[in-house]
Amino acid sequence: MTNGRIGSAAAAFGLFAVLTCTMPMTPARADGPQFPTGAHIGLVPPAGMALAQTYPGFIDAAKNAGILIGMLPLAAYPNIEKTLADDALKKQGFAPEKRETLQLGIGKGLLVIGTEVGPDKTKYRKWLLIAKTPDLTALITVQEPAGSNAYSDSVVRASLATLTEREIVPDAELLTLLPFTVGDFAGFKVANVIPGRALMLIDAPKDPHLVVTPGLPEYEFDARFIIAAASNPPTSNDERANLARFAFNSIAGIKDIHFTMSEPVRMNNQQGFETVAQAKDANSSADVMVIQWLRFEGSQFLQMVGISRADVWSAELPRLRTMRDGVAFK
Repeated sequence: MTNGRIGSAAAAFGLFAVLTCTMPMTPARADGPQFPTGAHIGLVPPAGMALAQTYPGFIDAAKNAGILIGMLPLAAYPNIEKTLADDALKKQGFAPEKRETLQLGIGKGLLVIGTEVGPDKTKYRKWLLIAKTPDLTALITVQEPAGSNAYSDSVVRASLATLTEREIVPDAELLTLLPFTVGDFAGFKVANVIPGRALMLIDAPKDPHLVVTPGLPEYEFDARFIIAAASNPPTSNDERANLARFAFNSIAGIKDIHFTMSEPVRMNNQQGFETVAQAKDANSSADVMVIQWLRFEGSQFLQMVGISRADVWSAELPRLRTMRDGVAFK
């Protein structure tokens, strides 16, 4: 859901007729807010709904009803609010019936209730809620087949009123969103996760104030390791070499690059390519060492990048290799 495309996001529920035939579900508890995997936004779902496994939200497969939870940057709120105007909704095929301000645990939200015909030609009753948290814009869509009366307005309102935000998502939960696993973190800590795509790990100094080398862009660190998954890898050595150069040049935050090695290698009995370079941090001009490994596996491949302060490179390189060797596609 981008730029407030409520109709497009809500239309995803038109797939319920197909998804509910095969979708596994996790029973939701009723004694507190439930959070979709990796989501900062959650709520207490109505009785009968369970956590969905293929989208962030909840589902009642028997009644073809569900809740979709969307999370957008806080700055997106004004634009999203405009798309909830009656005229804007009508242009998207949504027929608004009523709108109101709903008191939530995190503040006030704007609730619009109406109907819309989904991609499966079924007419759905929908509740669209937009709310601001201290950190993001929450967009919640609830739907059921029109006329089914599976969930009353009062039940839906009561559930939406429990909307809440959690400050921290556990690392173990975030890691389940990746297409690969890391067998050994070598003492590194999770710094960021891009669901379905990438992971950044960091080795922070025990006492950053004693680090002689100036701090790097976002924070002081001894080393960091980025793992990204992609598909459709090249098959020839020349194409792999070209990809290695292109991928290395796309690494952000470094400058004054001087390559010391770039050659094909074998990793975990797979074709790969290793590139090593001396460089400087783009912001602080601190000396760093950068290593990139590409590992090709069938129709997919991994880009693994290690960046270390030059003065601790000899200690960090073995740890980077340990993590590299423990990465495996699921």
